[in-house]
Amino acid sequence: MDFYTEPAFFMLLLPIVGIAVVLGLAQKPLARYGFAVSVAMLVLLFSRSLASLAFLGCYLLLSCLLMRWVRHLFASKAPHAVGWYRVALALQIAPLAVYKVGVVFDPSFLGFLGISYITFKAVQVLIETRDGLIEHLSVFEYLYFLIFFPTFTSGPIMRSRKFAADIDKPLSRDAYLERLYRGAGFFILGAVYKFVFSAMTAWLMWFAPSVIGTSTAGSFVLTQVVYALCYGLNLFFDFAGYSHMAVGVGMALGIEVPRNFRAPFLAVSIKDFWNRWHITLSWWLRDFVFMRFSAAAFEHRWFKSPVAVACVGFILNMTLMGAWHGLTIPYLVYGLFHGVLLALCELMERKWGFYKRNHKKRWFKVCSWAVTMVAVFFSLALFSGQVFNPVLV
Repeated sequence: MDFYTEPAFFMLLLPIVGIAVVLGLAQKPLARYGFAVSVAMLVLLFSRSLASLAFLGCYLLLSCLLMRWVRHLFASKAPHAVGWYRVALALQIAPLAVYKVGVVFDPSFLGFLGISYITFKAVQVLIETRDGLIEHLSVFEYLYFLIFFPTFTSGPIMRSRKFAADIDKPLSRDAYLERLYRGAGFFILGAVYKFVFSAMTAWLMWFAPSVIGTSTAGSFVLTQVVYALCYGLNLFFDFAGYSHMAVGVGMALGIEVPRNFRAPFLAVSIKDFWNRWHITLSWWLRDFVFMRFSAAAFEHRWFKSPVAVACVGFILNMTLMGAWHGLTIPYLVYGLFHGVLLALCELMERKWGFYKRNHKKRWFKVCSWAVTMVAVFFSLALFSGQVFNPVLV
């Protein structure tokens, strides 16, 4: 059973949400119920592959052991704690790294659906435990955070401290109703995105190129442009549909799931785009990669100027993002392309006098929006592989 796509999932969702609503309105704790249904739903998700289910179980056990080990290292002020912490971090990332390399050579390489997102959550817990930001996180809270089924397969990427706070904080009837209403709105919008607009744009991806054709140079170029536009819109409606529905289900279970998309095609710069598109991913990378790289670069004086630090940080950050999607040429080039765009945006904002004089003017914003959209849809053509293998009819 796949989440958010098969009728069986939605049939099961009805009683799951119904019981959650009854408990929430009665002001009963929802954490243990949410944990139980998450376990059940993941068993059903992996029912077709017991090997993947076993791999997930081993990964969860490894994550719990590493979390407790890192907490012990710094609580006891153990010798070489930082070095052992880095070993723990490498062990936490290793299953994902091995899986990403393995699927390049064998698409059926052993892993499990959702390994990318669960790794982000587990790594975040280790880093914040090392930084002293997580003072207490029980095994139950940690496991529930990792397996929370609404966000397990495709995000949004949640933060453990906010998740634990939602578990521990009892909701009044009115507070739960307010969260439930907002969640229902997100779920309905997500369903419309997924089952109406995503389906329409998927049809256009096939229909429009078949009508235009590729028999002449002009029709070939027009077909590539139309296909790229349709693909980008389809990707947005499909992914935003998943994410919005996950927000809705999460809120019904009493958890404030963060929003993942906020009108990305209204962005007026590439920085603005990444504050609107896959928000939880871009903010995770900002907090745990970009900011830490920048701090290390300033501390060790790797570069002479803050602008250079930011530019290199953006390129490193987004190339890693591309690698996270997959170790193939389209994904890596996609990440590198966005890193270069962000670096150029940083240089423009810091160094270009014309930008400083005009960036608040309406005409400049319109032009900037147009350039940004061209760059965004071209990058999605890189992501899909269309640039390397053009559409032929």
